[in-house]
Amino acid sequence: MQTATPINLLGLSDAELAALVAQWGGKPFRARQLKRWMHQRGVDNFDEMTDLAKDFRQKLAQSCIIQAPAVSAEQRSTDGTHKWLFDVGGGNAVETVFIPEDDRGTLCVSSQAGCTVGCPFCSTGYQGFSRNLNAGEIIAQLWHARRMLQAEPAQARLGDQTGAIQAPERVISNVVMMGMGEPLLNYDNLVIALKFMLDDDAYGLSRRRVTVSTSGVVPMMDRLARDCPVALAVSLHAPNDALRDKLVPLNRKHPLAELIAACNRYLEHAPRDFVTFEYIMLEGVNDHDQHINELLAIARQVRCKFNLIPFNPFPQSGLKRSSSERVRQFANRLMEGGVITTVRKTRGDDIAAACGQLAGDVQDRTRVEQRRGLGVITLRQEHA
Repeated sequence: MQTATPINLLGLSDAELAALVAQWGGKPFRARQLKRWMHQRGVDNFDEMTDLAKDFRQKLAQSCIIQAPAVSAEQRSTDGTHKWLFDVGGGNAVETVFIPEDDRGTLCVSSQAGCTVGCPFCSTGYQGFSRNLNAGEIIAQLWHARRMLQAEPAQARLGDQTGAIQAPERVISNVVMMGMGEPLLNYDNLVIALKFMLDDDAYGLSRRRVTVSTSGVVPMMDRLARDCPVALAVSLHAPNDALRDKLVPLNRKHPLAELIAACNRYLEHAPRDFVTFEYIMLEGVNDHDQHINELLAIARQVRCKFNLIPFNPFPQSGLKRSSSERVRQFANRLMEGGVITTVRKTRGDDIAAACGQLAGDVQDRTRVEQRRGLGVITLRQEHA
């Protein structure tokens, strides 16, 4: 008989899993076996864990479960992008997106139900904030997505694309913490999940292929550099403090000088020798020639590359995407200045799965509508 409140093993750290196994007289290697069955092989049925003793499996079945949050909706784009909406309880749901490409398969994972940063170009911020996801809810997004994708034929994963794209050997080769929420404001749970992603007994991903994106939580950047240095992406979006205060409100607490210094400290530990600066292209707001010069000045202070992101509109923002020609000119000027610059290809926008469009269901506890500051109309007037 199962207990009334079974333990969900998905979110237990190595130490917690070993402690649980020890309660039943098991040795540490039993915890490693159990971890491999769960995370490496994606098994959720204890009866299938054939190298575990039968009485141990019975104890597990009586007291534990291996279970991701329920999927309340699932969508697939014509370009092969796949989106899941996970019900995390209390009226909250978070979104996870898989993006298949010719040389990789990238999973975009959420860390919070909502977000407190409140960037005006991001639909998640307009929903406010309910709570942090626990470690199990974070890693369960990868656990579930990998199980589902591995069960599909390769052509089904790639949507309507034909010819050039080949299915990668590993369906999910990259994970980016770029879904709903600010990952570094959920630090402890994030690090547990990251360590599973990197663990050869779990998902076995390279540090170079796991990326944490942050809007600039400087103290937690320093902690991550010590505890679990993975690839780092910084949501820059503006090249000066006056504009960034409006586009990324966290800048008021940790302005650009602090952020750049933190990036340089992080690079001492990072698996890559550069930081990726993400820069969303907003017509009349941050796409002027002066902004190019200011970005080049930043690039002289820290080893970096720029990833220009075409804005994906949503009704509440009132903002417009920079034209394709302006994005091209902007990128060329940065490259002429000696900085590696890429333009992110918009994927999954037909199912609202593109960058900045993720918005699950959030029971806001922060009264975001009442707290919202300067409107986007003011933003566009000031910087047009």
